[in-house]
Amino acid sequence: MSLRRTRIIGWTLAVLTIAAFVTLGQWQLSRMSQKQAMLDAVAVTLEARTPVSLTAAGDVARARDYDWSAGRGQFVDRPAFVLDNQIQAGVPGLRVYRLFAPDDAPPLLVDLGWTALVDRTTRLPDAAIVRGDGLLGRDLDLRGLLAPPPSPGLALGPALTPGDAVLMTRIDIPAIAAETGLPALPPRVLRLDPALDVGYLRDLDVLPNTLTPDKHLGYAVQWFGLALAVLVIALVLTFRTRRR
Repeated sequence: MSLRRTRIIGWTLAVLTIAAFVTLGQWQLSRMSQKQAMLDAVAVTLEARTPVSLTAAGDVARARDYDWSAGRGQFVDRPAFVLDNQIQAGVPGLRVYRLFAPDDAPPLLVDLGWTALVDRTTRLPDAAIVRGDGLLGRDLDLRGLLAPPPSPGLALGPALTPGDAVLMTRIDIPAIAAETGLPALPPRVLRLDPALDVGYLRDLDVLPNTLTPDKHLGYAVQWFGLALAVLVIALVLTFRTRRR
């Protein structure tokens, strides 16, 4: 193989590798911007805490947005929905959701917070949580952050496993609606104000178990650094070859 052809092949591979690394770096910067915009929007909402009606949960145009909301109603006497594989401070647990029927709005899903896993075989929370002790049959004033449900990630297998409590591998709103016998559910869930004396361990962190903007920036710098390293190596090899 001639020296010229070797250089062409080498530079073609180098350029393709550099382009791939730069693309990955740009993607990380894009994710950083998206998540920072999300955090900024949540911060503004939590600072104002101007409540809107729970009917806003059904606003499809704001399905990916955040609103502070409040309303009165009752939890529906149906099994709890528990999201599996939720780690808190290194402890395996579940995130508990229940259907809430406001007085002036369609039913919506309410995030009641995190609880430790009691039985690893059945993957169910404490029996009192399954029964809904202290929640069912009461008129309650709720408030909190209307937010998109957690990202489903890679959807493998069924989303729901019915039982005393419905075990979920991911939040699938249409599947939850079908399980409850409703034609549809709002695309957003109500994440309860941690100050309320209702539910379990919770906060209003919108980026749990995922990368922060700073992390995305760090990965972007790494990808751009790799692209620069490939360019430098290609130039050095080309320069050495010409001197021979």
